[in-house]
Amino acid sequence: MEKQKIIIAGGSGFLGQHLTRHLEGKGFEIKLLSRSKNQGKYLKWDAKNLDDWAEALEGAYALINMAGRTVDCRYNEKNKAQILNSRIDSTKVLGEAVKACQYPPKFWFNSSTATIYQHTPGDLPANTEVEGILGDDFSMNVAKAWEREFFSHETPHTLKTALRTAIVLGKDGGAFPVIYKLAKYGLCSPQGNGQQWFSWLHVDDFCAILDFLMQHPLAGVVNLCAPDPRTNTQFNQLLRQYAKPLFVLPQPKWILEIGAFLLRTETELILKSRKVYPAHLLDAGFQFQYSTLEQALKALVKSE
Repeated sequence: MEKQKIIIAGGSGFLGQHLTRHLEGKGFEIKLLSRSKNQGKYLKWDAKNLDDWAEALEGAYALINMAGRTVDCRYNEKNKAQILNSRIDSTKVLGEAVKACQYPPKFWFNSSTATIYQHTPGDLPANTEVEGILGDDFSMNVAKAWEREFFSHETPHTLKTALRTAIVLGKDGGAFPVIYKLAKYGLCSPQGNGQQWFSWLHVDDFCAILDFLMQHPLAGVVNLCAPDPRTNTQFNQLLRQYAKPLFVLPQPKWILEIGAFLLRTETELILKSRKVYPAHLLDAGFQFQYSTLEQALKALVKSE
């Protein structure tokens, strides 16, 4: 029996590698759209123009778009343009490719971000898909434009789902290895005032959610996060228990601003209050393997 095919755009990084292994383990054939490679499971594309890669979408079971320039950079005009354009251009050309298919993919999952919601401080309720309030700054407007482009494509035979994904934690990539290393050196104190909310997701649950959504389809937007947002202070207190630093250094906002400048990044990535709740997934019956931050951190550091 021929394997069902899944196309992943922008799948060569941390999340894409985990997702590829997970879906191959489920018996799917994976094809990865790549800017640099063009052999084996990799198909070369420029994320802007239709080319031979588009033929792979014909008869595919699902298309998963994870393409987009990293936001871990300084928000100067050049970088901001690349962040926006890389998301819009790739989504636009994938939409054109899907519409050109005689037998289009059954599912199209397009990355989005939990950063689309407003800064949510204090006791304000967590943002759900229905009741969440969208924000209005650079990052939030990029996310809104990204989703607007995605949903503008008429695909009557392809169900579309935008994945509003929180920070994904894994021990071999993404933000967590850096966070944990810094914590061992004492940087596990509250960052800024420490009251900003931290929404997160274990990488194994990220993969399981994609698998789940192909069996329990949810059109529209879906929050990909664990049902356990914590404040930055709570996160760092828990992190400290595992990292066991000899001392703990304070991290006021002015120190973070200097550090962000030196590391060529932005403090928004740690100071924005992201308070998000996965209402649609829970209502559909998804069961998280790591539903609490304690469970996730224990699994992430157990091999240390």
